[in-house]
Amino acid sequence: MTVNVLATYEIATALPLEKAAAVIAGEQSSGTFVAVARETGELKARHAATVRSIEELPLSGRPPLPGAVGDWSAARRSRIVVEFPVVNFGPSVPNLLAAVAGNLFELRELGELRLVDLDVPDVFGSVYAGPAFGVDGTKRLVGKSGDRGPLIGTIVKPSIGLGPEELAELVEELALAGIDFIKDDELQGNPPGFPLAERVSVVMDVLKRTADRTGVMPMYAFNITDDISNLARNHDLVRAAGGSCVMIVINSVGFAGVQYLRERSELPIHGHRAMFGAFARSPQLGIAFRVFQKLARLVGVDHLHTNGIANKFYETDDEVVASITDVRAPLLGGYHVVPVLSSGQTPAIADVTYARVGDPGDLLVLAGGGIHAHPGGSGAGVTAMRDAWDAAVTGEALADRAERSPALAASLAQFGARP
Repeated sequence: MTVNVLATYEIATALPLEKAAAVIAGEQSSGTFVAVARETGELKARHAATVRSIEELPLSGRPPLPGAVGDWSAARRSRIVVEFPVVNFGPSVPNLLAAVAGNLFELRELGELRLVDLDVPDVFGSVYAGPAFGVDGTKRLVGKSGDRGPLIGTIVKPSIGLGPEELAELVEELALAGIDFIKDDELQGNPPGFPLAERVSVVMDVLKRTADRTGVMPMYAFNITDDISNLARNHDLVRAAGGSCVMIVINSVGFAGVQYLRERSELPIHGHRAMFGAFARSPQLGIAFRVFQKLARLVGVDHLHTNGIANKFYETDDEVVASITDVRAPLLGGYHVVPVLSSGQTPAIADVTYARVGDPGDLLVLAGGGIHAHPGGSGAGVTAMRDAWDAAVTGEALADRAERSPALAASLAQFGARP
């Protein structure tokens, strides 16, 4: 591995490719729009970013970003790799982002710009410990160590608006049905009508009561997203009540906020990627998931949303599979997290998902509507999801399993075939 940072971009420009690449390297290190007296050769040798490669790509056919300069009929597109001296920012994710992203998205010389990959040196591992629990720790806490299938989970639905009695009733039904994992929706934070402290008390009371009956307590990820100054207090509230997981919306608190929580957390951190589309949806502007997930793992999430097959959002199945593959790839030799499949997940797509993503033993599959919209209720929805995934893993056709599982048969009738 390099001792410096390697950032890979896909760009389009009306300038010569070498000139556009040089603008990126200069703008984000020692240079500016004009030569200055104290940018000496010695200083450049220590601090200037260096263009390591330029690979020309076919044009995308998209119009340039607003404000781009030059004759776009002469545009060219390329993938470039720029090496940034780590001495410029040290092993600091916030300062790293200022270098590899920073002002780049505002440069007039570029009509397309997307940060698609980022390689960091081992020195980042000396500062960022990464996930404290990851796959093994999470499965141990849920009581599923060595289980072949994925963890089956859900999101509280309706996302917001349930009162204490309604939430307690729902959590009890899910727990008695044998669910592995429940999480707050990202919209459910610390509202005045049903504050976090009361929600934690209600949920943990139910989970403890049901565990006395079943011997098993599902993991519940309480959304503690808040101003950074409140994160430790919110975490401590969950821990003191006997909770086993906290959830953070990564883009709301930033990577530095997640790291702040990681340094203080004694519980797994469930990383939600809400707002990610603002950075990644445009194919000609932004930061790719491959970069996002590396930084999220560095700063310490234990679970990370990747989206799911046949999702309700914009990503294709191929893009989702690539995201899961990226999350599974070792980072600095480790930093293993749980890939979280969510968005439009139902029992009807368990077999297709298994075929695309392979061994599901490290996965957490979250179904919101796919469980709660079951005609037999949320508990039956849990049974249907469990039976669907058990069939997929053991190689049994869902239709065949449905003949022995009324809950699965009702779910397949409800959701139909995969779109």
